[in-house]
Amino acid sequence: MGKAEWPYNSTARARGLVLLALGVVKVATAEQLRQLVLPGTADLQTVRNACKDLRHAGLMESVGRTSRPGVNGRPVRRDLWNLTTAGLAAAASELGRPVREMGGTARDAAKAGAAHALAVTDTIDAFRQSPPLPTKPVARRTTRPAPQRVLPVRPRGLGHLRGWETEVALPVAGTFTTPARGSLRADAVLTAPEDQVPVLFVEVDNHTEPAAAVAAKIDRYRRFFLRQVKDHHGGDIPMWSTLWDDSGRGGFPPVALVFTKDVGTQARMSRIKTIRDLSCTCWQPRWQNPHGWSPNDTEEDGWWDFAGTVPVIAAHLDQLRTHGPHGPVWWRFGHSDWQPITDALTNAGTEEEYHARGDRRRQAQEAARAMEDQRRREELARWDATWECPSCQADVEPGTAGLDGYRPTQGGLCPDCEQTRREEAQQRVAAEDMASTNGILARLKARAEGR
Repeated sequence: MGKAEWPYNSTARARGLVLLALGVVKVATAEQLRQLVLPGTADLQTVRNACKDLRHAGLMESVGRTSRPGVNGRPVRRDLWNLTTAGLAAAASELGRPVREMGGTARDAAKAGAAHALAVTDTIDAFRQSPPLPTKPVARRTTRPAPQRVLPVRPRGLGHLRGWETEVALPVAGTFTTPARGSLRADAVLTAPEDQVPVLFVEVDNHTEPAAAVAAKIDRYRRFFLRQVKDHHGGDIPMWSTLWDDSGRGGFPPVALVFTKDVGTQARMSRIKTIRDLSCTCWQPRWQNPHGWSPNDTEEDGWWDFAGTVPVIAAHLDQLRTHGPHGPVWWRFGHSDWQPITDALTNAGTEEEYHARGDRRRQAQEAARAMEDQRRREELARWDATWECPSCQADVEPGTAGLDGYRPTQGGLCPDCEQTRREEAQQRVAAEDMASTNGILARLKARAEGR
């Protein structure tokens, strides 16, 4: 289309980004689209104009409305935007995906208010934390310079928008494109290998289902991950691995639960723990050690075997928005603290750590043995150089010293005998001095000198 055919004067970049965003999330408000792809714009009008131009071109439509909190916290009615069939094809081109993998247009969801879909969109934005980049100012007739804007600072995000998919079929039977009835659909799937997250399945919980239903969904994930298919060599491989890479951390791909309803910290934690307890057979690793004992039966060291388990991490949307996915907002089922996403996804107490501890113990034991051998060699060397004191016949070691610093030479007196010898010599000298002064010899000497 030429410039005249875009009546709302939106830019090609803005239209392309809006198509890209809707190709991923399927339905969103203009505010959400701005947060996802154009958070650096001065106001919402840039995104609204792009939506209106795309509607004029038959690529988007607005068939529903929703009520969401405004700036002052009061509910405000907002238009919902979704793609048409032609728009879905255009979005597929923006994403570089086949149209058959794009899913539906979300028209029915938009008509019904799309509460869950909007929560998924908010969750993707909280993961993404798209940085607000300054946009080129629109030329104006006035010569007055536009005031400088201070862009908001957002925490570090995870992955790229093109790495997200929504409503992804996980077939219990059939194929990914034609799943059998009863197959699971993931709310969203993230692939972000550049952030050490090859794949992450995301479930958004609005508290519309009982905790048991959420726990049952985790079990359905595990059953999907257990499904095997034939590779081109005729061997069995996990079906999920035909689309996504393994993290290398052990176990199945992780599942993230994001809770969106503000029910208070205590109620939120209670729901997380209830789901954790109801789904423990899916995520709980098995204790292993060379003797096969459990950690409650013995102090014997061992490791946790995560094979066949589903790592489950949980967060609240408000915390995810505020701190980003790299903040301490994730509670890993089986862990005891809030962690950043990389720490939460990393298995603790693994067999590798067990063997590393064993290596360190062996090295410490070898070092201790070497020190003990050295000590014994030095002790033997001292005994080999030991001699018998000529005076008291006690054993004398080389290098021993008395209180006055005396160190005996080979064959010499021990320090005690040497001390005694010196004291006796001093006493003899003193006695001789006294005798020479007061004794008979001294008187005879004085008489001879005529005194």
